[in-house]
Formats: sequence, C-alpha cells, structure tokens
Amino acid sequence: MTETGMPVGNNGGTRRLRIAIVGAGAGGLCLAKDLLAAGIDEFVLLEKNDGVGGTWRLNRYPGCECDVQSALYSFSWAPKQDWSKPYGTQPEILAYLEGIAEDLGVLGHCRFNTEVTSAVWDEDAARWHLETSAGDAVDAEVVVGAVGMFREPSRPDIEGLDLFARNLVHSARWDDDADAVAGKRVAVVGSAASAIQLVPEVANVAEQLYMFQRTANWVLPKIDEPYSEAELAHFREHPEIQLTFRNQIYAHMDIGMTFSDPGPLAEREVIGLAAMEVVEDPDVRAKLVPDHPFGCKRPLFSNNFYPTFNRTNVELVTEPITRVSAQGVITADGTVRSVDTIVLATGFTTTRYLSSIPVTGRDGRQLDAAWAEGAQAYVGMTTAGFPNLFFLYGPNTNNGSILTMLEAQSAHVVAQVQRLVDEQLAWVDVRPEAMAAYNDEVQAAIAAIPVWQFDCNGYYRSSTGRIVTQWPFSMSEFARRAGTIDPTAFESAPL
Repeated sequence: MTETGMPVGNNGGTRRLRIAIVGAGAGGLCLAKDLLAAGIDEFVLLEKNDGVGGTWRLNRYPGCECDVQSALYSFSWAPKQDWSKPYGTQPEILAYLEGIAEDLGVLGHCRFNTEVTSAVWDEDAARWHLETSAGDAVDAEVVVGAVGMFREPSRPDIEGLDLFARNLVHSARWDDDADAVAGKRVAVVGSAASAIQLVPEVANVAEQLYMFQRTANWVLPKIDEPYSEAELAHFREHPEIQLTFRNQIYAHMDIGMTFSDPGPLAEREVIGLAAMEVVEDPDVRAKLVPDHPFGCKRPLFSNNFYPTFNRTNVELVTEPITRVSAQGVITADGTVRSVDTIVLATGFTTTRYLSSIPVTGRDGRQLDAAWAEGAQAYVGMTTAGFPNLFFLYGPNTNNGSILTMLEAQSAHVVAQVQRLVDEQLAWVDVRPEAMAAYNDEVQAAIAAIPVWQFDCNGYYRSSTGRIVTQWPFSMSEFARRAGTIDPTAFESAPL
C-alpha cells in the first residue's frame, strides 16, 4: 500500500485510511471496483494464489461450471453478451473475472502468492496487523475478509486414505493432469455438486469409473444448449436481450431460492424422478433416488449425469467405504476395488469463513471462539468484538446468485468506510445485542422453512447443527437491509 493519503468521503477532507482485502475472488474484485468508484485507492488485495478468480481459479476439474445462469451470475456493472451457453463454464468465468481485474486496473493493488496467516486488532493504534506467508506484515485500519465459503477443501475421514500409494486428488485442487484419469481405473468419492459435473467427463476417458455414493441427490435437467455464432452475434448487437433474460432469472430466483413454497419443490421432485428414467438398470435407478425432499440439500443440475450410468465402464457403489488400502478402496461388504486414482469430490468446509485464519479482535477475542456455536454476523458482514472487520459472502448470505448478493455487500462496506471518514471515527463495531437480535430473526426464519429441518443439509450446518450458510429471505430483501446503516446498531470511537 502507498504511504500517501487520499481524498475520501463527502467532507472534502483527506485521511490516510488503509484497507486490506483478504482474497481476490469475485467478492474482492467487486469491492475493489466500488472503492475505486468512491475515490478510495489505498487498498491491497492479499491473495494466496497466483492470480485473481478465487474458487473459479482453484476449481478446474473436468466439467466444472456454474449452476446459476451466467446472465445473472455476472456483475450488473459488467454485462457479458457472449457466454457460450446459458450456464458458463469455469474457463469462461475465470476469464471474465480476469478481464474485470485488468479493465479496472485492479492488478496493481494485488499481492499474489501471499496468504494471510493471522490478523490482530491493535486497540491503541485502532488498526489491524496482518502477518502473511510472504514473510511481511500489512497494517490497515480496515480489513475485509473476502474468502467466502470455499476456502478449505473438505477431506473425508476415511481410514487408510493416506496409505493410498497411487494418485490421490481433490476436485478442488485438480492439477490439470489428464494422465491421472485417462485410461485409468478411477474411484470418485462423493455424489454432490462437483461429482455430478466431473463424473460424466471422467467416464468418457477412464478405463473404469467407480462412483462411491453415500447419499443420493436430486439432479435436475437444465436448458443449456450452446449458442450458435449467429445467436451470439445477435446478442452482441442487442444487449437488451441478455438484460431481459437477467431480469427474468432474477425474478424467478428471488422467490424460489427461499424454499418456502412447497408447491414448486414438489414439482421439482417430479422433474427429478422423470430425469432418472434415462437410467436403464432399475436397480441402479433405485439407488439414485434421494430419501430426502428437494431443497433440503443444495440443488444440483446436469443433463449428462444420469445417462453416465448406462455406460459399461461405470459402476455406482452405495456400500459404505470402510477403508482405503495402498492399491484401492474397500467397502463394508468386503469388496476390494483396485484403482489407479482416487478423486475426492467432497467439496469444501463451508461453515468456517474467515475463522480458518487466526483472527484476534478486541480484548484478545478469537474469531473461531466467537463462532463456537456457529458463524454469525450482523447482516452477514460484521461480528461483535472485531472493529473495522467486514465479511463478503459471510455467514447466512448464501442465496440465489452470489455475485448479486456480493454487490449489495460491497456497497455496504464502502458506505461503512465512508462513515469512518465523514464522521471522523477510529472504528465501528456492531453491538452484541444488535447482532444477537438480527441472528435470532434469521434463525427463526430458517426454522420456519420445513424443507431445511430434515437431517440432510450438512453443507449448510456447523458442527453444532446451526445453519450458518443460508439466507432465508429473498435477494431483494437482503439488498434492502444491506443498503442502509443503522447507527444505533454500532458502537464507535472518535479519532
């Protein structure tokens, strides 16, 4: 960060206010854009990887793509008219985010291959002290955790996994080595979001694929035919088409993603069961039928997942894995399946957020201790006891298109920064009672959604059972709440 001050806020004054953003994914880039638009340029993005993109840089397994249509899974201020198909692929999304960083001039604010290893609040100096893997330190008055939900891959607790003597890969750390699966005997552990995308692609090149399924999931078809060159040219000439499509998707998701209406949920189960009919073997088809209602777990979409089970080189395994040997996978019935590669398609530890980094707030309070009962924040962005610390894609903000949710959050953070300047405040910190009241409301709304009360949504729940990922209202309602700052909800200190 530069050592010069900068004009910021609406009072025409100048204040040296340094901002550290942890993460250069979609959230970090959105905030960088909004800060620059507000005339704030003294910020740094600390990114542990070698470039921007966040989860879209790390997740590059075969078949990786978004499960929200790209007309909406894109920033309102950076529309793209020529997605190759309705649901963008990982390479396209990464290129889109890289292009944004380039166009905005954000790359000069980034420090790549720099992981934040700790953050400590200095009460006397009213600033944060961050240590990094690069061996240097960063001091900043404001810290924004933009690491989201997908920082840490989830590794299953399987006996002997470390003893496997061949190739072991996690879907979130794919190394682009086709030799790991091409012509090989491959075990895929998992049957959720990453598995339903990579299994069909791996099955196309593997000698044999075993998919080890603990829980069957609802997988719905989607309208996803690639656009023709003529269609893409038409979209470029008439940008209002994609804008109309975006608004239609928004209106649909704004209501549907609250999962509060049982009618549409039941309709989706009918659609899901119909999609399974393509599976020719009735025994395999029966094993793919979920035992939980649609919406209880993360909704999944694919047109080629179910047809994969008609291939002669694919076996669905539902017997529990008991252990892994040096050569393969052993299930509870005693069957040993020798494999060359094990793919852990087991997702992420979604409930830790920034607490995956040691963060120390006021009076030595640790963030992981503050979240011992489950991560919680006021409007998903501030936690009591941690002044001038904000979260993007934080607790209970998962709903609809995350990029839409991030736009509302980023605008809120910038407004908080401007408040620090305009009111000459050293820090702001949400009051514990305001945070508690807000989270009580959110949890009560979650408890009122019947489909989320089944014991099937581990993706959403902390170890205590508290749902800490989902926003139970609409995206529009979140934008409304994030769009205002209630001064009475915060305590502060003057400069």
